[in-house]
Amino acid sequence: MKIDNRIRAITSDRKTVDHPSAMHVRNRSFQDFMGQQEKEHSEEQLRRTLQQIILQGERLSKSMTVRELYAYKNMIRNFLEDTVRRGIGIKETRGWDRRGRGKKYKILDEIDAHLIGMAEEMLTHEQGRIQILQKIGEIKGLLINLLS
Repeated sequence: MKIDNRIRAITSDRKTVDHPSAMHVRNRSFQDFMGQQEKEHSEEQLRRTLQQIILQGERLSKSMTVRELYAYKNMIRNFLEDTVRRGIGIKETRGWDRRGRGKKYKILDEIDAHLIGMAEEMLTHEQGRIQILQKIGEIKGLLINLLS
């Protein structure tokens, strides 16, 4: 049986084309790739949760009931627990204040303080709708600041 040498010549004449994206994937380890994918997924999930919180805040501003307030508080509390559990408050903190504390921890405390104040205002009297709407706006701004 004779092997044809022309086939070897054809396969050896092929040029290998290296795409920049292929080189980039080869240089990254699997762990880096999975970490990046997990980070993107976490950020997307947090953005969706933030949108749900914003919608709940709008519902709360339209009908100020204890049920809507309770749902709003629970959504924010779950959002904050998720961000802390995922390490967003720890990893993303790059700036430090004068006392050596991270800036985002201060934001988490401010959000919690606003929630407590809003609950007290709503339960004591329902006439302060403008103040509650202002606090909803402040909490929304703080949550958006937390993600940026």
